[in-house]
Amino acid sequence: MKTLCVTGATSGFGKAIAEKFLSEGWQVIATGRRAERLAALKSRWGDAIHVATLDMRDEAAIAAFVAELPAQFKRIDVLVNNAGLALGTQPAQRADLAQWKQMIETNVTGLVTLTHTLLPRLIESKALIVNISSIAATYPYTGGNVYGGTKAFVSQFSLGLRSDLHGTGVRVSSIEPGMAETEFTLVRNGGDQTASDTLYKDASPIVGEDIADQVWWLSQLPPHLNINRLEVMPVRQSFAGFQISRD
Repeated sequence: MKTLCVTGATSGFGKAIAEKFLSEGWQVIATGRRAERLAALKSRWGDAIHVATLDMRDEAAIAAFVAELPAQFKRIDVLVNNAGLALGTQPAQRADLAQWKQMIETNVTGLVTLTHTLLPRLIESKALIVNISSIAATYPYTGGNVYGGTKAFVSQFSLGLRSDLHGTGVRVSSIEPGMAETEFTLVRNGGDQTASDTLYKDASPIVGEDIADQVWWLSQLPPHLNINRLEVMPVRQSFAGFQISRD
């Protein structure tokens, strides 16, 4: 039986990815910060899933999580680095530095720490690594500042991993979604449901299951193929024009 490891599995993309693979007969390692949601996944899927409450900013916890994986979950065939967040919508000059640091520690430092820790076994199993980036890695927008910077790192790190792992059989892909209706905007706006509803109204955004389908497709490709990056946007979202300031 093959094994998926997915971070940030308590909602959105991560939860949908975990459940997609479970429904296809895989076993899943699922991590996240909200223990009660992980418990609900465990209750539904039983022995097919191993859950671990994990804050991606805690390096010692990441090391312990990997070291303590049960024997049947030690081989990992697909790693999905999904855990991440955006905080705040203010321009840089009014942004909260603590929020900037939290995004960097979660989206960048946590991702590379877990990946580095798992690399020996990922190489051994000739695994697929999928990093969840964002169109914000490529297309800047007002208030995106550090969030966009962290996702640009994820996209470039994915390419760097692909280069370094040349010859090992390990595949590396980054998925770069556009507007997606998950809890992303709710978190970004401090729990403001109205802001989230307003953004997504009548926009037919991406949903978690859409990205889960893309990860599943990547996992089913023959081992001689690698998708370097996959940019996905809703049809109703496209590219904005340049800003112009006039005195």
